[in-house]
Amino acid sequence: MKKILSLLLALTLVITLAGCGGTSKTPKKIVVGATPVPHAEILKVAQEVLLEKGYELEIKEFTDYVQPNLSLQSGDLDANYFQHTPYLNDFNAEQKTDLVPIASIHYEPLGIYPGKTKTLDDLKDGAQVAIPNDTTNEARALLLLEAQGLIKVDPNAGLKATIRDIVENPKNLKFIEIEAAQLVRSLQDVDIAVINGNYAIQGGLNAMTDALAKEEKDSEAAVTYANILVVRRGDENREDLKALAEALQSEKVKKFIEDTYKGAVVPMF
Repeated sequence: MKKILSLLLALTLVITLAGCGGTSKTPKKIVVGATPVPHAEILKVAQEVLLEKGYELEIKEFTDYVQPNLSLQSGDLDANYFQHTPYLNDFNAEQKTDLVPIASIHYEPLGIYPGKTKTLDDLKDGAQVAIPNDTTNEARALLLLEAQGLIKVDPNAGLKATIRDIVENPKNLKFIEIEAAQLVRSLQDVDIAVINGNYAIQGGLNAMTDALAKEEKDSEAAVTYANILVVRRGDENREDLKALAEALQSEKVKKFIEDTYKGAVVPMF
């Protein structure tokens, strides 16, 4: 009996030591929503940086601009990374969400890409122009077209401008409002299209080499439309989310952006 008791005590001691004496810790998980390109790709680099800080990054990919915010608001995500501030402000107002940015990461130049018509000078009367159909990106597209002298937009419309705010249209351009993710596919059916940077990259296009015109990196648009890391209000000071922001603004991520996207994505830090 004494031998059995001794064995049991020894076994208990071994189990206790194994449970308490280990030095490894399970990394705390951060769940982030992102569109595939370039956001999820950039997050995969930040994932490596975060692991060194004791955090595991889980990336959930979305192919639209609505669900990542709804999933964040509902608590299914800890943060998301896919949008710019004007879009976020518009979304909060329309959907009654309460999401806030905690870091600016990069800027994607919006570009005008050739479809049936290969240069802006060749645009004929009544040419078809595809633009994003969400409020902030539609205004941004119209302002880029205005910068090329193709139209004039009511200055009072600002970032809420729609095709109804076009006050001069000398070429009688026909505007087709399309969901941003479908713009690349629309190119073969229209004369030109104004396409968001992330969807252009995903479709094999680069604003630096393929666009007929683009927003410049030193423009006001670069600051206004910088892509941001977003969290629920009240979570701004969470240590894990601060670590995520730092990882996304690390030198390793900056080098990856510059080497990979060749100017189609520009770091803002």
